[in-house]
Amino acid sequence: MKRVIIAFVVLIALAAAGAGGWYWWQQQQSRLPPDIASGNGRIEADEIDIDTKFPGRIAELLADEGDIVKAGQVVARMDTRDLEATLQSHEAQVRQAQKTLDEARANLQKSQEKLARQELDRTTFLLQKGYATKELFDQRQQQMGGASATVAAATARIGQAEHALDAARHDVELDKVNIADNTLVAPRDGRIQYRISNIGEVLPAGGKVFAMLDTSYVYMDVYLPTVEAGKIRLGADARILLDSYPDRPLPAKVTFLATEAQFTPKAVETKNERDKLMFRVRVRIDADLLRAHADAVRTGLPGVAYVPLAPNVAWPEWLKSVAAK
Repeated sequence: MKRVIIAFVVLIALAAAGAGGWYWWQQQQSRLPPDIASGNGRIEADEIDIDTKFPGRIAELLADEGDIVKAGQVVARMDTRDLEATLQSHEAQVRQAQKTLDEARANLQKSQEKLARQELDRTTFLLQKGYATKELFDQRQQQMGGASATVAAATARIGQAEHALDAARHDVELDKVNIADNTLVAPRDGRIQYRISNIGEVLPAGGKVFAMLDTSYVYMDVYLPTVEAGKIRLGADARILLDSYPDRPLPAKVTFLATEAQFTPKAVETKNERDKLMFRVRVRIDADLLRAHADAVRTGLPGVAYVPLAPNVAWPEWLKSVAAK
């Protein structure tokens, strides 16, 4: 019995020693080097509102919450029947203005002015030789003046018709632009997060239809104390480790460093108080990784961001496996 008890005690001691050794090894593996800072945060992405440019009624919705959309993809259409009627009216004005211009050009008879000038020149020569009367010269001069006035008036009418045609064409182009702007498209690649309005609803100018997440700009904001924030460089490599994927470190970059502390005591006079200042640091996930896994991007996931405080810092083994799985 004594031998059994001794063997049992030894077995328990060995088990305890093994567990302690494993725990120590785990602690050593996860120990953070002194040149790497860390902070807790949540995954976030830029939110983009897809809204109307003009007041109107929603005629069609082509996307829904959770859908992955590409830049330029049509997600909704507004009722444009009133704009299309206006477009038809302006197109008719273009046709009318073109007809008026054609008529004005047809009425421009420069040949009459040319003939009147030739007759005036001929009469002037004959008058100098004594073969024409002063009365005939006055008549030719009056005819020349009338022909010039007619040409000038016709030219002015052509100019007016050209301006009217240009204005009508601009109205048509504006109508087409307004109709196109009533087709709502996704401005960036991303995911529809919320559908805010429904078919048939009448919205004011700027009325929101969808809210989408820009899945190409996903980041985590963390807060670090002064002594660490002052050593961080913009563009430095970083890592993000999510609680839900503890074995998949995500490659990232430092893209923002706050110039002012986020938590500032009323009076900062001592070093201890300065050490309490916390600066916001933004760590953005690698864009290529996001494009390859856009369907897996989610916001709100908690995790930890790791930022180097010196150049060429060697990442520990548990933060090196950055390949997407």
